[in-house]
Amino acid sequence: MSRTAPTPLSKSWKYVLLAAALVTITSLVGGAATGPRIPTWYAQLEKPFFTPPNAAFPIAWTLLFTLMAVSFQRILRMEDAGPIRTRAIMLFCAQLVLNALWSIVFFGLTSPLLGLVVIVPFLGLIVATIVVFARIDATAAWLLAPYPLWVAFATLLNAAIVKLN
Repeated sequence: MSRTAPTPLSKSWKYVLLAAALVTITSLVGGAATGPRIPTWYAQLEKPFFTPPNAAFPIAWTLLFTLMAVSFQRILRMEDAGPIRTRAIMLFCAQLVLNALWSIVFFGLTSPLLGLVVIVPFLGLIVATIVVFARIDATAAWLLAPYPLWVAFATLLNAAIVKLN
């Protein structure tokens, strides 16, 4: 249940655009680090049997980034939510930074071990974000529900790659 009513969507395009821009920038940074390494470095790694096909990753991330943007704009629209809204915004932005950083470290720096060091707190920040979002807007929190599941799977995959390589 929402703690406070959101600003009407017709009056809050700036929040929609801000959420979309931040999530898109994160996606572009991650994609720039990842894309060139898929057919080269990543293709040469030993991977566990449960590794999805490469085509699954952009599909999953497109869905997740879309849900993230919709969720975040709901929080941004809660103008009278007080200090908890500020905390929610800070947590969301922090997890976006770690999202991009993981791609930079794992793919860009070709370091699965450092990727594992980044992805564990990244997963923790996602969970913390959902907990705080739920205190403001249950729908925003539920929109993020698939995100930690995917990142938990990515953490397992990352750990397996470290072990195998």
